Amino acid sequence: MNKKYIIAAAFLILGAVNQSCSNDFIDVSPTEAIPESALGEIYNNDAGANSLVTAIYAKFLDWNMSTFAWIGVTSIVSDDADKGSSASDSGSDKDILDALTFTASTPSFKELFASNYQGINRCNQALKYLPQLDKADPQLRERLAGEAKFLRAFMYFTLVRSFGGVPLVDHVPVTGVEADKQMTLTRKSKEEIYAFIEKDLKDAAAVLPSGTGGQRATKGAAHALLAKVYLYQKKWQLAVDETNLVTGYSLTTNFQDIYKVSGENNAESIFEINGSGGTAGRAIQQYSQVQGARGTTGWGWGFATPTQGLYDAYSATDSRRDATIIHRDMTLYDGYYVGPNTENKFYNYKAYSSNYRDQASTDVNIRYLRYAEVLLIRAEAMNELGQTSAAIPFLNQVRNRANIGNTTASSQADVRLDIWKQRRLELAFEHDRWFDLVRTGQAQAAMAADGGKKFIVGKHELFPLPQDFIMEAGGLSAQNPGY
Repeated sequence: MNKKYIIAAAFLILGAVNQSCSNDFIDVSPTEAIPESALGEIYNNDAGANSLVTAIYAKFLDWNMSTFAWIGVTSIVSDDADKGSSASDSGSDKDILDALTFTASTPSFKELFASNYQGINRCNQALKYLPQLDKADPQLRERLAGEAKFLRAFMYFTLVRSFGGVPLVDHVPVTGVEADKQMTLTRKSKEEIYAFIEKDLKDAAAVLPSGTGGQRATKGAAHALLAKVYLYQKKWQLAVDETNLVTGYSLTTNFQDIYKVSGENNAESIFEINGSGGTAGRAIQQYSQVQGARGTTGWGWGFATPTQGLYDAYSATDSRRDATIIHRDMTLYDGYYVGPNTENKFYNYKAYSSNYRDQASTDVNIRYLRYAEVLLIRAEAMNELGQTSAAIPFLNQVRNRANIGNTTASSQADVRLDIWKQRRLELAFEHDRWFDLVRTGQAQAAMAADGGKKFIVGKHELFPLPQDFIMEAGGLSAQNPGY
């Protein structure tokens, strides 16, 4: 795999020195390239060890990792969001994603593939060099290695859900070594990727510290992500077992408070990507701007607009609806008035920044793992094990926080449907909906209901691998079916 997909192994990608665990810990430049020979001279200390892993977190701030392509392949492609913006603005390929007419040459898939392998390479670099930093604190190095494995597992989970089997790059490839070239170009099976993810997360859980607040990977984050990984594989008992190890967290009383700056890294947060606003900040590049309201009284590009179907799925009393969806003629929590003439009817409230509304660098975080999801994972897995009565109280915790009361469902089938619905309403725009539709077998019906879009069974369960990669692989990796 060449530089398009893997950062050159001859250079160590490092962030600026910063040991802090404050909200500013990712305020670094992740693109400084230094010769490997400088490792022992400059970076053989606690600060240098920290910078190896800080650079991994910083990758999640990049446009190609967390912004336009990612929004497209997780939200716009699903029944939760339309392309939005203006009819004349395709957003490169967002109209194609919205219509499910994408191909192997659709640019967003190339960005999705490349960005995650760039991040994986940073993980592999950290895991290679951390043991060599003998002047850094051993316990710190152990913890940082755990964080690197958690983040590597996180990125492989994105890849396996998106593409199925992918190349398993488990160390920094060396130029000229044929086995490493084969490694970077040869797909492993989906099962092999999942096994690798599970091992990384078990290793991470063994060494990461406990504690709440999702700013850095913790033991709770490793167990929560492993529970989710088991859920996607229908390993129900293992999923339950992992959720039982996620302790010390609690639901935020007011749902909307989660998505304010004051709600970042709170007691419900298990893992989130942190951004800081302003011209000197290190934001998730234009994440808020891309999804901001467009036109009169607007401030953004207006992409990934909530569908009418999503809005209607909430009941009128559900506190999550008006905390998830901005609509015309609405006063936001900070007093800002969204007038009646915005270009689109709805916008993503979870991407809203009060402090840096109209700036590219905003203080919006992406909440990736919350305690509410752990409760829903536990409820779903227990229900699938036939423990429906025992599962219902965990479902009800999420429902009651949303002000919709206890579920009326009692049979396994009805409880299953309610859990799936609550996942949609609870986690909207947190980048899971498409993958949930696929794993639960709802995708064909859901997309048909979303304007008659055609989900092709046997094809659309996976995205196409980028055509550039298939050509580069030269027969070592086959394309997914239907593409």
